[in-house]
Amino acid sequence: MTTSPADGPSQSSRGPLAEARAQLAKAVEILGLDEGMHQMLASSRREIAVTIPLRRDDGSVELFTGYRVQHNVSRGPGKGGVRYSRFVDLDEVRALAMLMTWKCAIVELPYGGAKGGVTIDARSYSQGELERVTRRYTSEIMPMIGPERDIPAPDLGTDERTMAWIMDTYSVNHGYTIPAVVTGKPLEIGGSLGRPTATSAGVVHALAAAIAERGMHVKDASVAVQGFGKVGSHAAAILHEQGARVVGVSDEFGGLFNASGIDVPAVFEHVERTGSVVDFPGADPISNTELLGLDVDVLVPAAIEGVIDGETARSVQARWVVEGANGPTTAAGDQVLADKGVVVVPDILANAGGVVVSYFEWVQANQAYWWTLDEIEAKLADRMRKGYADVAAVARREGLSLRDAALCIGVRRVAEAHQIRGLYP
Repeated sequence: MTTSPADGPSQSSRGPLAEARAQLAKAVEILGLDEGMHQMLASSRREIAVTIPLRRDDGSVELFTGYRVQHNVSRGPGKGGVRYSRFVDLDEVRALAMLMTWKCAIVELPYGGAKGGVTIDARSYSQGELERVTRRYTSEIMPMIGPERDIPAPDLGTDERTMAWIMDTYSVNHGYTIPAVVTGKPLEIGGSLGRPTATSAGVVHALAAAIAERGMHVKDASVAVQGFGKVGSHAAAILHEQGARVVGVSDEFGGLFNASGIDVPAVFEHVERTGSVVDFPGADPISNTELLGLDVDVLVPAAIEGVIDGETARSVQARWVVEGANGPTTAAGDQVLADKGVVVVPDILANAGGVVVSYFEWVQANQAYWWTLDEIEAKLADRMRKGYADVAAVARREGLSLRDAALCIGVRRVAEAHQIRGLYP
């Protein structure tokens, strides 16, 4: 069974939590960790599920469910986004929190992994309704969050405005302004330059590092990007600016293909007018599944999880898959790609740019001193290049895939933190 982003996660996969635990189990086996450590790393430290009543604009009342999971806090406070999606459930949030733990460790951030979400289709509600949902959600999870405890950020279905509401709700309840409680907020209230495009920029840094190992430069690469949301659209724009030939892009409604290259800035203007890439006059229409099979150097899945499964992976012709989304490739899909010789730059490395600049924003907010955009971009590039170099070195030395090498680095660093801290009591 194949899906488009509109369909939600593939039902042929084991589900995001099972996939995340399977990845952990493989890393544990490679590292030779004992079963007690395995169980600690497989389990969430704290979880909360809350009921969120919403008074709609018409006076009716609806109930939603929200979640916040702190998977691990041994290396520092929890860090992870808040997503609004009709597909959000506790297992998805658990899986994403676990992946955040490894991601933060891989790029050497002093954080543990966390994640949150509300089961709501944000597009079906007014701005006022979303604000009320966000403020009630914040008040319900408030005992778990804080600048030294757990720092939320934007994710699927949320943005800097959502973070402003969370920050204001938290601050009002504490009696003073606390900018460091969230990242990804507007510049006017303590946000960081470079944060809105940080995940996309990180994807491009990872992509550039990966193809450079084969002697290729971004300006010489052909690329297809699935997903024209916050991550995919800006990744396509950065790649276009750097001279790559972006031949395919898509969103949940459909895709575009032009073998000569798509005018990405013009697609932005079209999306601004129409709300979708569909019917853009400068390219031919294709489906999301067809986009995955384009004959390109690099495929960037930047939509949702599970789109490259055991079936769709067979059609992939790209030499590299650079994961902009969280969990876009299932274990079965990974195996098919490996058998075909496709190099996969995994999500826990490739899309770490967002949390890296979130860390920069948190540091700036804590010290009330803000860096320039050039400083942010240089620090991000250094962090992503080092992260890729560390992972690639382990992969070569141990004969592992980049995903297994990245997982081993992240899991090992978290396990070491556990061992050094010891058990209480």
